[in-house]
Amino acid sequence: MIISVVGLVILTAVAAGAPAIWLLNRQLEQQAWAQVEQGHRAAQALYTATQNEMDNLATLTAQRPTLRRLLVQGDRPALESYLQTLKDGAQLDVLVVCNESRPALEQASDVDSNPLCTQSGYAVLPVEGKFGLWLLAGQPLESPSPPASALVLVGTALDDAFARQMRDQTGLEHTLLVNHRAAATSLAGGLDAHHAARFVRSGHNQQGRLVLADTPYYAFRFPLTDSSGVTIEAEVALPVANIAAAQQSLLWTLLASIVAVSVGGSVLGVFLAGRISRPLARLAETAAGLSQGDLSRSVMVETRLREVALVGAALETARIDLNLTMSDLRREKAWTDHLLEAIVEGIVMLDRQGKIVFFSRGAEKITGWTRNEVLGRACDEIFQTVDTPQPFSQLLAPAQQRHKITVKLRDGRQAILAVTSAQLRLPEENKARSVLVFRDVSEAEAMHRLMGHFMANITHEFRTPLSSVAASIELLLDQAPDLNPAELHQLITALHLGVLGLQTLVDNLLEGASIEAGRFSVYARPVELRQIIAEATRTMQPLLNKYGQQLQLELPAQLPVVRADPRRTVQVLVNLLSNASKYGPDEADVVLAVELEAGRARVSVADRGPGIPAAYQADLFRRFIAPVQESGKAQYGLGLGLSVVRAIVEAQGGQVGVEDRPGGGSIFWFTLIVEPAA
Repeated sequence: MIISVVGLVILTAVAAGAPAIWLLNRQLEQQAWAQVEQGHRAAQALYTATQNEMDNLATLTAQRPTLRRLLVQGDRPALESYLQTLKDGAQLDVLVVCNESRPALEQASDVDSNPLCTQSGYAVLPVEGKFGLWLLAGQPLESPSPPASALVLVGTALDDAFARQMRDQTGLEHTLLVNHRAAATSLAGGLDAHHAARFVRSGHNQQGRLVLADTPYYAFRFPLTDSSGVTIEAEVALPVANIAAAQQSLLWTLLASIVAVSVGGSVLGVFLAGRISRPLARLAETAAGLSQGDLSRSVMVETRLREVALVGAALETARIDLNLTMSDLRREKAWTDHLLEAIVEGIVMLDRQGKIVFFSRGAEKITGWTRNEVLGRACDEIFQTVDTPQPFSQLLAPAQQRHKITVKLRDGRQAILAVTSAQLRLPEENKARSVLVFRDVSEAEAMHRLMGHFMANITHEFRTPLSSVAASIELLLDQAPDLNPAELHQLITALHLGVLGLQTLVDNLLEGASIEAGRFSVYARPVELRQIIAEATRTMQPLLNKYGQQLQLELPAQLPVVRADPRRTVQVLVNLLSNASKYGPDEADVVLAVELEAGRARVSVADRGPGIPAAYQADLFRRFIAPVQESGKAQYGLGLGLSVVRAIVEAQGGQVGVEDRPGGGSIFWFTLIVEPAA
């Protein structure tokens, strides 16, 4: 019998272990290929996103009025500087403006621009004597004056750095191939190593195994483009040396487990076989103990009789099960008590008279009352309602429904509680009790109201400039032939102001979304402060003229070179000047001043608005907080402009603040780091 048991255990272990080894090896390989396939899909999505980004950048660049103006004026130095600024700001490798016949008018790149003007999408072009791979996107730039039908072409280099970036984003090694030969790769050995590698395709035409310096990879190749006789492909590769090692380790582990199970099972079989021969000495005594509730003593059966052994085993099983059941009941009771104490929501039980008979730890934290203070007291006494004469008990919603009730807490604060009630009837009681579950939703309600205010303001902020633009366009369409130059200039100025307001609003919304998503960054570089101030004042002058406001400049004789992101710093000044105009009275002065102090330039914008209360200044630069307005102008605003100002200034290493202006109004200031003199 013992030999049969041992043989059965060994056969069972082998029969279960062999398929397990095969299944686990197969699962490891399937998981590896699934990871490669996932990397392939992620890479394709990234290429699509990059192409879309290039198309969007080409469209945005072609729509810039400054670019059109510089092309019309033919100012090549300014155009080259502007293109370089756009290229650096957008992190592009290529930015070229081509004319109708496709030679380059101007460019901001290290590539021969003339071949670029005839390309789009994925292209192979010469760079520094070598052929490089590029992703290009073009957009026509229509202009009412020569040069007409120009083309804006943007692009990024698909080089080793791009391949390493794709590797970081997909988790797999990445290679770009031109006519099945590597042109850029993230592999440690570079292009030479990839050229020496062997790619063996599997059953799937795009899948294969890549052997590189004795290191195996699972690879997947997919085409990017196939035109003009040039095939451009991308390859993702997963190193699988660790999978082979894991398979070997798994094999030995399972073999050891089979041996251990066989030995353990054999020992257990011998032990069980030996127990059959033990007599049943204490069966009656143990049975009597069980009847009296003694579950700690085990049933000791020693006999060779099968029937007696079965009876003893049945009694032992019954004792163990009963002991486990009692232990589970005790643990469940303790766990229930602990769970009620750990739940953050408040739980209160009321009797038929509305008096509190249970008060959880969560209820103590929310209300400030302790359990000993409230037990036996009426709930209306503890939960005192606000803004309504009805007591708390009459405001409770029907069972399984939630109702929001504003109450006064123990410390006098007001809170909005979301309360759900239920009826609980215990088996030994005929009368039902009420159970209340509540939580403090004051912050969520405040955020809901804040978002409602934000949506109302953003609707107004968009509707106002859009209405102005629509009215001006309607007048131009209906009465353009009858309008004199002054009236045309007034309508065009209104259009410009409406577009400027929309552009500022969209810029602040985009920057706010970038800050919220954690993708916000600035690209500071040495730039003349005079250039930043000139660009900002030129942008804001029409708005100031509209309200008859005078812009006064208080600048030192020599403005320094500062370290800043020019575009974003101009946005800072535009936001501050726009607020000064919006909240200041008509015909008032707006002062833009610069002071130099200890390696920093302090730029300030002073207005004659209603000013900012001291208690309000600390939160002024947070999102959704708009300046307090006490004048006759509309009190609308998204509360994003100043938060964007602070994010840009602090990212450049500066500080931002607000202070009262002598004589009335406010002074908003920020600092920039001054570049040391050469």
